[in-house]
Amino acid sequence: MQSSETLADQVVTPGIILFTERFEQCVRFYRDMLGLPVWFEKEGLCCLRFGSGYLMVETGGHASAEKKTVHENPTALRFNVRDVEAAAQLLRQHGIAVSVAHHDWGVTGRFLDPDGNICSLKDADDPFFAEL
Repeated sequence: MQSSETLADQVVTPGIILFTERFEQCVRFYRDMLGLPVWFEKEGLCCLRFGSGYLMVETGGHASAEKKTVHENPTALRFNVRDVEAAAQLLRQHGIAVSVAHHDWGVTGRFLDPDGNICSLKDADDPFFAEL
């Protein structure tokens, strides 16, 4: 690595690892209900394609019967979509409760995975994301 390079220059595939307690339910949720394609699977691990990166669902996490607090999980999985209302309706058809909110900065939808982790929809036409 040259002195002017950064780690970002070396990244080939970005990824998120999600440690879960309800592993099988979380895999079904992300794979079957949200439609993320499986990249590969191993014992206690399922790697799903997540845009240009991956979401790796693994065992070893902690589940909550309700929404985890930011203290319990200070992250949310964001899905930027063309139409939040339409995406929310698709999720509702799978029995997923989605709350949609309209803000002066855009539209969001919030839902939970089987472990109580927050997932979020966001309108992709947000001008801050226009150059990505």
